[in-house]
Amino acid sequence: MENNYHIPVMLQPCIDGLDIKPDGVYVDVTFGGGGHSKEILKHLGPNGTLIAFDQDPDAQANIPNDNRFIFIDQNFGFLKNNLRLKGFKQVDGILADLGVSSHQFDVPQRGFSIRFNADLDMRMDPNGKLTAAEVLNTYSEDKLHKLFGIYGEVKNAKTLARAIVTARLEKSFTDIDSFKAAISEYIPKGKENKYLAQVFQALRIEVNAEIQVLENFLQQAAEVLKPGGHLVVMSYHSLEDRPVKNFMAKGKFQGEVEKDFFGNQQKPFNVITRKAIIASDEEIAQNNRARSAKLRIAEKI
Repeated sequence: MENNYHIPVMLQPCIDGLDIKPDGVYVDVTFGGGGHSKEILKHLGPNGTLIAFDQDPDAQANIPNDNRFIFIDQNFGFLKNNLRLKGFKQVDGILADLGVSSHQFDVPQRGFSIRFNADLDMRMDPNGKLTAAEVLNTYSEDKLHKLFGIYGEVKNAKTLARAIVTARLEKSFTDIDSFKAAISEYIPKGKENKYLAQVFQALRIEVNAEIQVLENFLQQAAEVLKPGGHLVVMSYHSLEDRPVKNFMAKGKFQGEVEKDFFGNQQKPFNVITRKAIIASDEEIAQNNRARSAKLRIAEKI
């Protein structure tokens, strides 16, 4: 498979969704290969500003030489504080392209991909304390069961959790191949890749606290966006898409939208995309990563 690190997913819909003003301040919270950021810069005038976040040191190789660009080497769950440290209380638009970059999948030693043998790592921030190996070697059977069931939507999550706890009594898990071998008899025949992708997704979400980070980010985005500013979020599975959809529509992750004494809805956004935007067949043919992408756009009230 070709490396799609520099092929940004749904580039034009993202740019259109941001509704870029030449002198505005915009944030790309998932810089990665820099594809979206470089396109945003093309639409900014000399007084515009783009601030980009990425906790992965590998992303820094893609930083453009542009005095309108500010790079913050932090997790986007700390959006508000980091913007304030740079002197920005409010911004005109925010873009988030969630999930793992193609680069992270294509570098074997990061441990994200089922295609290569490597240490069971999966940290997006190499300085993070929790690794996939630690999850597999120390979590209780019940915790593993919930983890694979909720974050991976693995059908036999309970059986899998028991198999992992039993296998590690003999030998701790250290690398991907030994883990795959230990659970091989529980993988449905003919669905090996899909099953392992779900298992790895669950581990990755846990290691990087992805759902908590996403919820923190969405709440902070509502605070830092100017009225009329646009929030553009691209997700790749239902666990990401659900909180994005709910928060944009209701200002909360569960339950119904709150109303004041007069019956007025209390929510920070108006939804621009009633249905999620998906990639065209042509784009999917060029960039397989676009296959599962869902793009949602909302405007700050």
